[in-house]
Amino acid sequence: MLLLLLLQVSASCLWLGRSEVVTSFESSCPQFFFRETPPNEALEPESPAWICQRYKNQYYFATLYDTNRRIPVYSAYLYQPAPGTRPKTWMVEPQLMGPTYPKTMEREWTLLNYFNVSLEQLSKSQAILHDYKNLTGLNRGHLNPNGHHPDFSSRTATFTLTNIVPQDEKLNSGAWKNYEQQTMIRRTQGCNTTYVVVGAVPGNNYIAKGRVNKPSHIWSSACCEVDTKHRKAWAAIAENDKNEVQLLTLGELENMLTQLYGRDRVSLFDRGCPRK
Repeated sequence: MLLLLLLQVSASCLWLGRSEVVTSFESSCPQFFFRETPPNEALEPESPAWICQRYKNQYYFATLYDTNRRIPVYSAYLYQPAPGTRPKTWMVEPQLMGPTYPKTMEREWTLLNYFNVSLEQLSKSQAILHDYKNLTGLNRGHLNPNGHHPDFSSRTATFTLTNIVPQDEKLNSGAWKNYEQQTMIRRTQGCNTTYVVVGAVPGNNYIAKGRVNKPSHIWSSACCEVDTKHRKAWAAIAENDKNEVQLLTLGELENMLTQLYGRDRVSLFDRGCPRK
């Protein structure tokens, strides 16, 4: 009996070490950040979760998640756009419930039917599909958009509710879409590698009877390596009730986020990315 208990503890520790909800991005999925440097602590919420977004046993991007407001703070990824089919299946993050659950994103249906999970249990730490039903004037807005990824698996990985915020429908299908699909193409001309961090500033309003925060702003930042000696950076921000996107320098966005969050000075990238 003692041997069995020791084996169970050992297996649990091994699972923890390889889990998707991690203790830090630097030790688990640093490849999504320029010079393996995530944004600083100025953006961290009271109840953060660091998620290396795993799908089919592979990491595709990183998300800092706010388990109290049930929205992502930001998602970080490599910009690698390619044409392809838009996925339709939405998933959730099992390990936000605890380390004994699967370390890869799963469909709600799978967790409810095969892992003896209740919807109430699942909904305590994250948004669920029901939270986004019957929205008026809002969409399920990706932070990390599926169109910025090269194949079906990487695009599917973006369809997790931990990468989603309630976004103004006109903004989502209008000015923000234009930024994602047109401005990014122009700005990344000549880039070998482009690191992107996209985030949401928490607002004062909620959907789903107070469960899920509606951000006041959506923002995006990028740091591009042209070659080993040259880099360029840019940023954008939009109020989440207007169909307008403001283009900024990286330094201007960091200044705005510092004011909006009202904490320590915000730093989104390693200092090697130009702020002007």
